[in-house]
Amino acid sequence: MAESSPKIRFSFQRIKNSLSLQKIRALAAKFWNKIPRVWQHRVRLASLSLAAAFILFLVLDICFPLPTQLTYSQSILSRKGEVLHVFLSQDDKWRLKCELNEISPVLQKTIVFKEDKYFYAHYGINFLALARAFVMNVLASKRTSGASTITMQVARLLEPKPRTYWSKLCEMFRATQLEWHYSKSEILQMYLNLVPYGGNVEGVKSAARLYFQQNPSELSLAQITALTIIPNRPNSLAFGENDSYIEQERNKWLKRFESEGVFDKKIVEDALQEPLDAHFKPMPKRIPHLARRLALEFPDAYNLRTTIDFNIQNLVEQITLPYSQKMKFANINNAAVVVVNSKTAEILAYLGSPDFNDARHAGQVDGIQAYRSPGSALKPLLYAMAFEEGVLTPKMKISDVQVDYDGYTPENFDGKFHGEVTVEDALAYSLNVPAVKTLNQLGAYKMVQKLCEMNFKKVEQQQKFLGLSVALGGCGVSLEEMCGFYTALANNGKYRPLKYVMAQQNQTKTKQVLSPAAAFMTNNILTTLQTPDMPSDFRNSEHLPQFGWKTGTSYGRRDAWSLGFNANYTVGVWLGNFSGEGVNDLTGIGVATPLLFKLFTAIDYNAINEWITPPTTLKKRLVCAESGKIPEDFCTNLIMDYFIQGISAAEKCTHLKYVFVSNKQDFSYCNKCLPAQNYTKALYPNLTPEMAAYNEQHGIPFKPIPVHNPLCGHVSESGTAPKIISPAPERTFFMLNEQTQLALFAEVSAEVREVSWFVNDRFLRKAQPNERVFFKPARGKVKISCTDDKGRNTDCIVTVK
Repeated sequence: MAESSPKIRFSFQRIKNSLSLQKIRALAAKFWNKIPRVWQHRVRLASLSLAAAFILFLVLDICFPLPTQLTYSQSILSRKGEVLHVFLSQDDKWRLKCELNEISPVLQKTIVFKEDKYFYAHYGINFLALARAFVMNVLASKRTSGASTITMQVARLLEPKPRTYWSKLCEMFRATQLEWHYSKSEILQMYLNLVPYGGNVEGVKSAARLYFQQNPSELSLAQITALTIIPNRPNSLAFGENDSYIEQERNKWLKRFESEGVFDKKIVEDALQEPLDAHFKPMPKRIPHLARRLALEFPDAYNLRTTIDFNIQNLVEQITLPYSQKMKFANINNAAVVVVNSKTAEILAYLGSPDFNDARHAGQVDGIQAYRSPGSALKPLLYAMAFEEGVLTPKMKISDVQVDYDGYTPENFDGKFHGEVTVEDALAYSLNVPAVKTLNQLGAYKMVQKLCEMNFKKVEQQQKFLGLSVALGGCGVSLEEMCGFYTALANNGKYRPLKYVMAQQNQTKTKQVLSPAAAFMTNNILTTLQTPDMPSDFRNSEHLPQFGWKTGTSYGRRDAWSLGFNANYTVGVWLGNFSGEGVNDLTGIGVATPLLFKLFTAIDYNAINEWITPPTTLKKRLVCAESGKIPEDFCTNLIMDYFIQGISAAEKCTHLKYVFVSNKQDFSYCNKCLPAQNYTKALYPNLTPEMAAYNEQHGIPFKPIPVHNPLCGHVSESGTAPKIISPAPERTFFMLNEQTQLALFAEVSAEVREVSWFVNDRFLRKAQPNERVFFKPARGKVKISCTDDKGRNTDCIVTVK
């Protein structure tokens, strides 16, 4: 073979050289001259006619384009393709779009054999069939036979017209257009999408879903054959009304398929034995809130595959609906639930409200997108930021006492103060005052910017007006946004927007909004199983998965939140009233958390509980249990605490301090009045004025520092001046009547035994430390002064109206 190849190539070259353009023209002219002149004229005329007809077709094709702008019913699908929700098309038809990959070989073969055997052989028009039909109709003086190809049927379905000869000519022109612009597969797809099934049902896929609850690719031969019968008489034949006749016709065609060799005998026999089990079932209307959202966002996507997990969605609905019904007895009428894959940020379940059709309680409102106050649910972000900046560590102590920030005086949910608490307890018990103190130390703008970084839209709009109240939910957030943040916590501080459509998978970028170390310390606190928020029913459950959670209750008890997360899932729960009505029993702990635990236990049943691992940047160190700081030589109670190496504060413990005192410890000395002898150095609690006041008010015993040496003349240069708590400086007070009194209160150092109050530089009275004094103020500007027994003084100005 190798030896003959050069010869073959040489022969081809000789032929190519011999068939030059001039020789071809000469041969053509010689052949043409041999044709009689009459036939030459006829050939020229035919060629010109064909060319003219072709040019006319092109002109008409431009002037009268195909009306193929169809609108289909939009199908919202689960991640695995299950149909969740279907909308009517714009012209109110159930017209589901059947994709090419859904047209099975059996469906294709059945339709083509029954409707147009020569579909793949003609160019839209079967002229032999037209001639046969014309002759038969003329002889019978009526229409007895049709000759419409599948392409011509598509033309008629696209542009319905009365059955006349002119209409038939129009169909033929449109059929030629279809063949010119589309492939055979696309034309067959159009036919299957437009074929009528009575009423407002069009297309094989719509009929398959409505009557067999299956997709076209899943239909059996018997079901396909039954569906091919209906379009011939869509209004007189209907499943459920003419089933016996439909089954009879179906079997007749099945036998014909066998006799014509379309399908094997065994396949046909199995189809004949299959009962006609067709019953009408309305199109599904699941996840209505998400479906409407997607319909607005993706109006041109007819088969939209979401990230929803069908089984998890079912679990969420089965658990939430009865729970919500029970809550209605407490006048809590609405709920919303989101389940997210913590690893991928894909929404797996979406319940905007338990009952979409509950018009009385605004069931059509999407509680997942609605903006509400989060209460304490944002505190994990606050403390995570404090950990990240090195301001706090979990075991550090922070005071929970009354504070006033220019008129903003936060209170705890229980109306009480708890003195010094650890940061982890402040977060676990959701204490408000430590949270506001922490945010004041960090700066409210930093937390607002962090929320904007995580796409909190309402916060971004209102960021110029937000302040310290953000720590306690003083901003608008949605359940979707909150789940986005908690998903970031579960994912080592990496944030990405939640996804609800499979096509969005590669369109979002990951942001590191929190360091892994800060996320771990926060997660470690929130994952402690025995926290105050845990419902009693779940405390001893052996199948309870490990997950962290946080609750929130908005001001006025209008919103109850509970959000849980682990390595597998993030679950967000909101309960309340879309009307904004508050309810006494509406709290995150009492209402939302039990539902969260039910959902998490069902979704992540018996999961492996080991998922939180500390990053390499996180270390452990010994700290003093009294302060959470690096121990001094006087610290005896030591515990382990996490810290971020090179970032976390390394302050020495100061919960005690050395004081020079007399041998009897009845006087204290400073460096300037320290005697040469008869003194000693002793340890005393190093309390801030606010903590000293708290201990005094609550009867908590502590060892006070002895009175300072009365002979010392330098007292005013040391210690802390009184801090006037009430009235707040630079504030305007409105008096209801002449008898209204104003309260005076100040925080002082531990060594102070007495204070003196002055109003407009006039002595009012002496008082004990932390004693409240009342007086009747005059109208106008009022100067208030407080002087302790060490000579230290503080003034403030208020306005009285």
